[in-house]
Amino acid sequence: MDKKKARNKYAPNRKIVIYAIIGVVAITAVSAWLVIGDKPTRDLSTSVVPQVEESKQISIDRFQTQFCGTASKPNSNGYISEIRLPSNCEMPLGIVVDTNEGKVWYLSTKNGSLGSYDLREQRFEKERKIPVWPSRENPTDSSQVWTMKVDQHGNIWFTDEKQNSLWKYEPSSDTFETYKIPARSESFGSIYPVSLDFDAIGNLYFAGIRSPTLWFGNTTEMSNNTSQGITEIPLPLQGFEGIDRDLISTGSIVTDNNDKSVWISLLAFGHKGQIIRYDTTEQTFNTYDLPRRLSSPVGIALEDSGNLWVTDHGTSIFFNFLLDNRNITEFVTSKPSERIFGGAEGFSSQAYTLPYWIHKSDDGSLWFNEHTGNKIAHFLPNNNSLIEYWIPSQNILFSQCDPQGVNMCGIANALQLSVGSPSLGATNGNISSSEALKNDEIWFTEWSENKIGRVDSDRNLPFSVQTSPQEITIRKGDTASIDVIITPSTSVSEDRVNMTASATFTPTGDLGNSTWSFSKDSFLLEQNKTEVVKFVLSPSTDLATGSYVLMLGAQDSNIAYLKAVAINIV
Repeated sequence: MDKKKARNKYAPNRKIVIYAIIGVVAITAVSAWLVIGDKPTRDLSTSVVPQVEESKQISIDRFQTQFCGTASKPNSNGYISEIRLPSNCEMPLGIVVDTNEGKVWYLSTKNGSLGSYDLREQRFEKERKIPVWPSRENPTDSSQVWTMKVDQHGNIWFTDEKQNSLWKYEPSSDTFETYKIPARSESFGSIYPVSLDFDAIGNLYFAGIRSPTLWFGNTTEMSNNTSQGITEIPLPLQGFEGIDRDLISTGSIVTDNNDKSVWISLLAFGHKGQIIRYDTTEQTFNTYDLPRRLSSPVGIALEDSGNLWVTDHGTSIFFNFLLDNRNITEFVTSKPSERIFGGAEGFSSQAYTLPYWIHKSDDGSLWFNEHTGNKIAHFLPNNNSLIEYWIPSQNILFSQCDPQGVNMCGIANALQLSVGSPSLGATNGNISSSEALKNDEIWFTEWSENKIGRVDSDRNLPFSVQTSPQEITIRKGDTASIDVIITPSTSVSEDRVNMTASATFTPTGDLGNSTWSFSKDSFLLEQNKTEVVKFVLSPSTDLATGSYVLMLGAQDSNIAYLKAVAINIV
C-alpha cells in the first residue's frame, strides 16, 4: 500500500493537556463547591437548609463517582494485572517497591492510610492509619502524596501536600513521625512537597511544586512534629524573569551521590523549562535552559554515567541530556491510541501522551508512565527500543469522548510508578536467595480507579522490531525508505499487528505536514516468518533543518514495540 498519510492541522488538544495539571485541580473545584455550601449566612431560612444539605450530598456523590473508582474492576491483559485495593475510595498515588522486604507500599491520599502488599504471599497486609490526616474526615478532599521512598534503614518516607510536611514510618516500631516544612506559599498555602531523595549518608533533599526552592533535611537533627533540621536552599530564577512567580514549579529531584550533586527540574508550565544542578560540596548551582517546546520537565532519572533522562509532561517527548556538552536528544512515544477516544479518528494526531515520572532499573533501562497515553513505557537506551504496555482499564469520566457513547474510552489515571530491583532481595539476611525476587517489580497506582497495577516485565513479548538503516539524511521534499523488520516470538499471538510511526517533528509525535506510508499497515504474524515492512518518508518543506528522531514499529492490543531512527533533515 503506497498511500500518503498526513496529519490534520496541528492544534493542541487542550482538554487532554488539562489532565496534565497535577491532580489537585478537579478536587479543588469540587471541594470549593462543598465549602460554599458548608458556610451559610446566619439568617438562612429553614427552607434553604435542606437545599444546602442536598447540594452537599450532590457534591459528595459527584466526587465519589469521579475519583473513587466505585464501579471499577481489576483487569488484566497478560502483561499488566490490576489489584483492587481493600478499602473504598483510597485514591492511591505514591507507591514504592521494597524488594528487600518483598513488599509494595502505597499511600491512600483520601483515607490517610499506608498500605502494603506482600509480593510473596500475594496479599494485602493491614492498613496503617496515619495519625493526622484531615482529608480523611472531608468527603470531598485528599492530600496528594506524589513520592514515597525507602531509606537505608527500611523506613518509609512520603510527602504530604495539605499538611505541608514530610512523614516517616518505621516498620520496626510501627510508628509515624511528621516533619513540618518551615515555609509556606504566599499564594497557595502549602509549598506542596512533591519529590524527595537521599544522599549517600542518609540525609534528604526535597522540593515542592509551589516553592522554587531546594530543601535539605539533616535526618540526625530532624525531630517529630517540628521543623528542626530542615533548611531552605533558594533556587536561581534568573532564567524565569518576566514569568509570574506563581507559575514557576519544581518538577522533581534526583541525587547523584557519586558526583555529590542534586539535579532539579524547574518549569513554568507551557512557558519555560530548565534543568538545575546543585553542587552539595561547593553549594553552587549550574542552570541549563531547555528548548522552548520542552517547557514542562517533570521526571528525572540519572544514568550511572551522570547523564540524565527527563520526561516532559506537556508533550509526548522524553529526552536525554548529556552533561559534558549539554546536548539534548529527544525521543517520542507512540501516538495516543484511538481507544482513548472511543475509536473516533483524528484525536490521536492532536493529543499528547504526557510522559510523567521516570525511573532507572539496575540494568540501565528506563520506565515511565504515559499519563494520557494510558501506558507504562520501557525504554532501552542501549539499543534505542521503546516498549509500551497498554493499561487494561479506562474511565470514561476522564476522556475526550461522548459520555453517552457505547464505546469504551478514557484513561486509568496511572499517575505514579515504582521500579524494584530484583538484586536487592538476595542481600537481605532475612530472605534466602531462593526466596529473592527474580525480576524487576514494576508497580503503579491508578488514582481514580482504587487500584494498583503490576507490569509482568519477564513475560516474552509477541514480537520484536529492528530497523535498517538506523540513521538517514534526507533533503526536504525528497523521499527515503526504511525497512521495519518484525520478528514473531515462539508463540504467535492471534492479535492483528498494526504498524505505527511517530516523530519528534511535533510535540505530539505526529509527523506534521510530511507525507509517509508503510508498504502494509496491518497483518497477522505467522510463526517463524519475519515481516519486512517498508516505511517511506518525504519530509515537508516547512520542516526546519536539523536532527530528529523517528519512532517506527508495530503494535497489537497489548503492547507496542518501537525503534528509534535518527533522521537528519538538510
